[in-house]
This record gives sequence, C-alpha cells and structure tokens, in this order.
Amino acid sequence: MDVVEFRPTPDQYAWTFGGVAPSHRIRPGTVLKLWTEDAFSGRLQRTTDMPSQVLDMTQVNPQTGPFFVEGAEPGDTLAIHIVDLTPARDWAASTTIPFFGALTHPSTLHEPLPERTWIYQLDRAAGTVRFESAALTLDLPLEPMLGTVGVAPPGREVRSSLVPDTFGGNMDTPEMKPGTTCYLGVNVEGALFSVGDGHYRQGEGESCGTAVEGAMDVTLIVELIKGGAPAWPRLEHDDHYAVVGSARPLEDAWRASQVGMVAWLGELYGLDRLDAYQLLTQVALSPLANVCDTNYSALTKIEKRLLPDAAAHGGMHSHLRSLAIGLT
Repeated sequence: MDVVEFRPTPDQYAWTFGGVAPSHRIRPGTVLKLWTEDAFSGRLQRTTDMPSQVLDMTQVNPQTGPFFVEGAEPGDTLAIHIVDLTPARDWAASTTIPFFGALTHPSTLHEPLPERTWIYQLDRAAGTVRFESAALTLDLPLEPMLGTVGVAPPGREVRSSLVPDTFGGNMDTPEMKPGTTCYLGVNVEGALFSVGDGHYRQGEGESCGTAVEGAMDVTLIVELIKGGAPAWPRLEHDDHYAVVGSARPLEDAWRASQVGMVAWLGELYGLDRLDAYQLLTQVALSPLANVCDTNYSALTKIEKRLLPDAAAHGGMHSHLRSLAIGLT
C-alpha cells in the first residue's frame, strides 16, 4: 500500500469543504498518516485564555487536506477507515463561547453565558483526561474521535468547516472513532476529502458546543467504491451500522438519518421500503451527535447482531479492518 504522511503548516489548513485546491493526489488503497490541529487552531492553552480575546472565528475547525482520490467520480462512494487516533498533545481545551451551544441562543432575552476555559490534562498510561473544577476533579476515559470528515459538496458549492450536511463535514459524532469505516457519496471529481477537529472525548450532543478539543495524529485507509453513493453519510463498525443526518430542526436531522437507514436496509436485504421501515422501527437506536452546529446531526444506529450477516458495500469494512490489523 502507498503511505502518505502529511503534517500541514498553518498556511496549509483548509477552512471549507469545496473551493480548496488539493494538498495531495492519492490512489485508492492509500494509507494516510496525518496530523490535525484542534478546533481552536491551538490558541486556547490556559484557563485564562478567553475565546473573545484569542480566537479568530474565521479560523476555527482547521482541516487537513483536501485529498484528491484518483478515479473518484460523482456518484461513487468514498470509504474512509479510521485505523488509529492518538492525541498529539498532553493537554486539550474546552470552553463556553457567547451564544454558542445548545443551551444558549442569541434570539432570547437573556445575556450570553460567561466565557470560561477548561484545560484537560492527558494521562497516557491511564488512558484518561482530567476534568477539573473548584468542586470536583474527575478522570474520564480517553475516547478519541474526529469531529469532521467530509468531501466537497456538489455544484461548486463551498461550505464552512463548521457545517455538517449530506457531504459529511462537522458531524461531531463520537461514532467517528478508530475501527469505523465512513462511507461518503462523491460529488466532484477526486472527491476532495478533508479531516480534522479531533476530540479526546465528547458526550453525545456536544451540549456546550466544544468537546475536549485536541490536536491528533490520525491514521486512515482510503478506498473507492465505484457507484452506490449514499444520500447521507454511513458509518460501519464491527458491531453496528449507522447513518448520520444533519439539518435543522433536530427532528429533520433524525428523519434524514432514518430515511437513510431505510434505504440501507433495502440494499442489504432486498426489503421494500415499508418492510424496511417496519424493521427499523423495532431495532433502531437514535444517539445524538451534535445539537450546537450550524446544522444539528442525529444518528440512526442498528446492532448487527440483530440482523443476518451482510456484506455492506461489497464487504469493504471487513476488507479495511483486515488491512488495519496488519498496520497496527
């Protein structure tokens, strides 16, 4: 397999999906060993750092990429398998930002919530990150994930790296973890995919709008499936299938994920739409991804143990998992 290593400098970050020239051209089957900066561009380093003083809101969620995948054409499916996510620093940051987050909104009579910054220290040996407050100190399990994985949108559209939609983007789901294969529909020649926004851990919903945000060393395998582009991003683990829908209001994000799973069940088992809808109703889980971004993201998730064995997208996940085991 080809192996490409890339540690971007600040002038090489991408800030949008679409509208950016590729940093690399790669062949399907390539292993990428990447570094991603945190969502704050590394500017929040101390509890005394306040977002209004140190952040440039035009430079949040820097992306590594985009990567042009040779042979990728509109209508194809890009398969991105997360082999490994390793924190690249021994600390990470989270914060409250005025009128940002699920429990504050500018269209109200209340004042913005106060700014506050938390710095989480990483204990690599214990596999934990430390929450510290005046009243409580707590070691939480390290559960690294990528907040953003996406391709260029169709129609020459350019979208901020803060936005999730059909192209993926800033979905902020804890399901985007090592061992996951993400399937994205290709919209433009080369797909032009980017990744970033590493989280050392995040609860479902990302309530205050910021996770435990940290720089990340990322290992991926990238493959191409001709045709079969899904309408919404699909995730496959060893134990689950999941579809991510992103929209506002939240029920529309949930509906999109449900419709996407109905379509996937039809592909996997030859079910007509109503049979798939009935089965979905009895087996689906509905975890939230984010309720704070420009679009909200919701998942529909099904345990594989409840279903007959199937080879989603031609068995691509199993293939990539076997390659990943060889790498690790």
